Amino acid sequence: MPSALPVGDPVPEDGALPASALAGLGTRPFGFYVHVPFCTVRCGYCDFNTYTAEELGPAGSARGASRATYAEAAIAEVRRARAVLGGADVRVDTIFVGGGTPTLLSPGDLGSIVAAIAGEFGLADDVEVTTEANPDSVAAWDLDELRAAGFNRISFGMQSAVDHVLAVLDRTHDPLRVPAVVEWARAAGFEQLSLDLIYGTPGESVADWELTVEAALACRPDHVSAYSLIVEEGTALARRVKRGELPMPDDDDLADKYLIADERLGRAGLEWYEVSNWAKDEASRCRHNLHYWTGGDWWGVGPGAHSHVGGVRWWNVKHPAAYAERLDRGVTPAHAREVLGDEDRRVERVLLELRLREGLPVEVLDRDGRANVARLVEEGLLTRHAERLVPTRQGRLLADALVRDLLP
Repeated sequence: MPSALPVGDPVPEDGALPASALAGLGTRPFGFYVHVPFCTVRCGYCDFNTYTAEELGPAGSARGASRATYAEAAIAEVRRARAVLGGADVRVDTIFVGGGTPTLLSPGDLGSIVAAIAGEFGLADDVEVTTEANPDSVAAWDLDELRAAGFNRISFGMQSAVDHVLAVLDRTHDPLRVPAVVEWARAAGFEQLSLDLIYGTPGESVADWELTVEAALACRPDHVSAYSLIVEEGTALARRVKRGELPMPDDDDLADKYLIADERLGRAGLEWYEVSNWAKDEASRCRHNLHYWTGGDWWGVGPGAHSHVGGVRWWNVKHPAAYAERLDRGVTPAHAREVLGDEDRRVERVLLELRLREGLPVEVLDRDGRANVARLVEEGLLTRHAERLVPTRQGRLLADALVRDLLP
């Protein structure tokens, strides 16, 4: 089942935010994340808040728990966001539709959500509008319609180019379909194209991973995300590992595969800008995700979606039927929230900005953290550019250890 929601403080029924969160609203980058919680098959490694038709059962006919009516519920939350944020001039810089499998909704439904955001808030002239898609969840005409609906960036869940690796991950697409959908997206006029990869799957050899990286590069993507497989508690994959059917991913193997990805992607002209993300140039970076990593504002629409505005973070109820029922009653779908203090925000800056190519300003560290900087530079884990700290390739491999030393 999907992971549990964190514990937090109660949220007012109308979802009102404290005045401190609204101060400066519109002067910071602002984005929307739209969560589409539907999948045809639950992948064994996934602990996202997603549901198959079988898991939804009879509740799948409820508004919000049905693919046919989900867009209505999402649009209701967009309108609630406008009411909560008041009359502030908030221009939307990015929209990211994720899941689940967003393209299980029709292009018309996805476009109607984008149109609602545009109507309520207005879009920046250079707005980035992304949808995730599985290679087997779209046809050429779907991509044409998505582009016509305003989507200009697409991220395909390629994961691997090797059949037996995809089988362990419970991915259902034929790897030969990936180049085809990439070409269809290019023909449809998508300005930016990203591929998501996973390394470290049990049974994946180094040769398998090298084949995957080269197959991804052959598609000439503008952006690549490569994540190490994490065995999340409560997933089917975790149960298989616990039963001894599959081995746990090996840390040395994961490190070797990260280095292969970084070297091959870099050689092909894709530079890292975040530990797990590479882009061909600055314009190809995922600006929406940069909101997350640099403390921007975003509103998360959908069951289980998280939001952050001005130091207040909240998260919605998980089940699609409960989510829609709250919106029908005219109350916030938020389950709980937390107000971040100055120290909370400082710690988050260290955790997140240390992952970025632009690095972390030294001034963010406290005295104890600054005392460790010279040693970490000497050990080859950090470089210091003026007053910013940037992890080396080795430092990226040891990012957790770096954080421990800089947040003693």
